[in-house]
Amino acid sequence: MTEKNTIVSYSMDEIKAMRAAGQSQTRPDAPEAEPEGDAFWARAVVVTPKDRKASIHLRVDPDVLAWFRAQGEGHLTRMNAVLRLYFESHREPLIRSRIYDGCIG
Repeated sequence: MTEKNTIVSYSMDEIKAMRAAGQSQTRPDAPEAEPEGDAFWARAVVVTPKDRKASIHLRVDPDVLAWFRAQGEGHLTRMNAVLRLYFESHREPLIRSRIYDGCIG
């Protein structure tokens, strides 16, 4: 039995084998994602928001923090940019309007 909130990693070969055996929750007709190539990352631009930030205490996994720090100065700004991208891609219109109307935050 798997515990709740347990993260499990699989290789691509394991995922393909699970799909072939019908053990995957992935739709059979879902397209396979191709890894982004060097050309994509060469064109990528980090965009950082210029508005005022809130100060918080955040616990992150040591390897995640080490990876961001290894990228050089500005690691906290880059971590915020990653969180902003996730937020922008997942927020709902109602929440978006309430945040910008000053009802939240």
